Amino acid sequence: MPTRARSLADDLRGRSPEELVALLVRRPDLARPTPADLTTLAARATTRASVQRALDSLDLAHLQTLEVICVLGAAPVTAIAAALGEPARSPRVGELVDRLADLALCWRSPEGYRAARTVQEVIGAPAGLGPETEDAPTGDRLTEALEDLDGRARAILDALTWGPPVGVLPSGGSGDRGVWEAGQHLLERRLLRRTDESHVLLPRQVALRLRCGLVHRRPELSPPVGDDRLLDTDLVDATAGGRAAQLLEQTAELLDEWGTRPPRVLRTGGLAVRDLSRAATLLEATTAETAWLVEVLQAAGLVAADESREPAWMPTGESDDWAERPAGERWSVLAGAWLGMPAAPSLVGSPDGTGRVNALSPQTSWPYGRQRRNDTLAVLATLPAGTAPTADRLVELLRWHHPIRLSRSPDPGVETVVREAEWAGLTGRGALASAAGGVLSGDTAHAGRVMSDHIPEAVEHVLVQADLTAVAPGRLDGPARSVMRLLGQVESRGGATVHRITEDGIRRALDLGWSADRVLSEVSAISRTGVPQPLEYLVRDVARRHGVARVGSVGSYVRSDDTALLDRVLADRDLGLLQLRRVAPTVLVSPVPATTVLDVLREGRYGPVPEGEDGGLTLVSLQDHRATRRAMAPTRVSTVDAETAARIVATMISGESNRPRGGNGLPAPTDPVVTSAMLREAAAERLPVWIGYADEVGGIQRLLLRPTAVEQGRVRGTVADQDAPRTFLLHRISGVAAAD
Repeated sequence: MPTRARSLADDLRGRSPEELVALLVRRPDLARPTPADLTTLAARATTRASVQRALDSLDLAHLQTLEVICVLGAAPVTAIAAALGEPARSPRVGELVDRLADLALCWRSPEGYRAARTVQEVIGAPAGLGPETEDAPTGDRLTEALEDLDGRARAILDALTWGPPVGVLPSGGSGDRGVWEAGQHLLERRLLRRTDESHVLLPRQVALRLRCGLVHRRPELSPPVGDDRLLDTDLVDATAGGRAAQLLEQTAELLDEWGTRPPRVLRTGGLAVRDLSRAATLLEATTAETAWLVEVLQAAGLVAADESREPAWMPTGESDDWAERPAGERWSVLAGAWLGMPAAPSLVGSPDGTGRVNALSPQTSWPYGRQRRNDTLAVLATLPAGTAPTADRLVELLRWHHPIRLSRSPDPGVETVVREAEWAGLTGRGALASAAGGVLSGDTAHAGRVMSDHIPEAVEHVLVQADLTAVAPGRLDGPARSVMRLLGQVESRGGATVHRITEDGIRRALDLGWSADRVLSEVSAISRTGVPQPLEYLVRDVARRHGVARVGSVGSYVRSDDTALLDRVLADRDLGLLQLRRVAPTVLVSPVPATTVLDVLREGRYGPVPEGEDGGLTLVSLQDHRATRRAMAPTRVSTVDAETAARIVATMISGESNRPRGGNGLPAPTDPVVTSAMLREAAAERLPVWIGYADEVGGIQRLLLRPTAVEQGRVRGTVADQDAPRTFLLHRISGVAAAD
């Protein structure tokens, strides 16, 4: 039989340790810092911030049930069920009330369930009901007052019955004279109460009678039902797996590109619009999807701004370790980063007052976006597997599961979340994938194992054609991907990716120190169709011309044993900016730095190679740019596990039995939270309390205080039999005790 208590603190004292552990797990903010005893726990559970946080987590069924408890004041479950339009012994209502009591939002008193006072203050006007008025009729008097009302009076009451409870009543000299007379008649019968010269209020007692005992017009104790599409789960997982494979391919492509040619960091932070567009062109994706990808890579720690030299965005050292992991693990890292990142990539390109928001800039931060993603996917997880609801249907479900949270935003951004979840491979065709459950629960390792079964196997071969194209019949990985990235450029993507092997690609390989034979052998090793003759001719022709000219520093020099080649270089007007002059039959010099000469000659397709101080070739690396990942402020979500909660409960129970006692007639010292809560309760109930108050000289006085208001760190009230109000500072009150 549940304990019947006189206060929430009494209710908590009557709970078992297991019930207290469950409370701390469900409301983790109550556990930090550790409450000294159960009285402190009760006070902390009724603070406004904690109550608001708890109400945010309630769905509409629990919220409406709690509103009914606030309206009824103290009522058994049968009365609560009747006010919700349910049978008296409704098991569903019993479960709702029990859960609210478990959350310490209401407590069991001898008269029935009562809502904590702070809950009533936070909820405000529940279900569109106004406050009770002392002079409003009740019982038989109310029945008599409602009889024989004419049509106008009844229409006024009908307009106010379901809220809002305040209406405008025109004066007798303006508007409809009949409406004014009907309003006057209602005021005379105390069915309305005037709040000012033009506004009237429908008292709560009258509204409840007009609602026939129901508190809500449409009680919604179950999620709304809709006609959702139901897809085959294998199809959903296959679609999500294909999108996950595309995400991995795009990530690898962008990391390779930025490792070779890192884009600069803007002075104001972020990525330039031009660099974002260039990345979008490389990936053959929209700028919106590319902005989303780069934000995810930064959140995953795979990309960071390197400021050791000219600030630039480049891969981090962690990206190399990431690339060595299995495909499923790589995907889970990216999906988990998206779900928990504070950035909102959808803001990229929108105005922010000083310009347009750039990707990777601080202006993309929107912490509520993380909550919205988790809420949306959690709602999807409540539906049967394979269910693909529309965006409007998702909004409807979200408003039922989180009515208070969704009321703060006219646009919940569900369409954006659904689109990004599809990009992340967490959904397929609008339905939640099997692997998404592990990401939502934080078990990314399990999510990666599940997704690995649905990501298409990577291929390690290509089909090289005579037209110098190489077709990859799937996602490339291993040596084949490295060779194709070096020698070719992507012409088209899709189920099969087409790479074109170009002269520039062959020169890149030769710049790395490869010989023509090695280029051909590497292609032969990954090609299922061998090496076509046109490709062999191209490789050997480029190799024959490659390295004939060499560049060093003078400013710089160009050296070649082919004097005819140097003659052509001197005669080329496009190279005039280099200011070349001949100092020997085989040597040209320039005042321009060697790196510039090298780039310009390469643009002119002369195939130069850099030369070191010893006359030997200087080989280059395609991936010599790596940033040190900067430590980002971690996203902290306050949670308490059962083991930690059990230790805290043991501490509170011990503190309850060893509670300090007062001396010299002074109240026992109380926690500041307890002090504030007891004074607020006393002010609301108009009850006197004993307080210990530290004066200016350090002494503590024992005072009998009748508090009237507690706000802004002060409490106002009268002392003993004095009528003059006084103000006391809360931090000087050492303890509070109820006056007998």
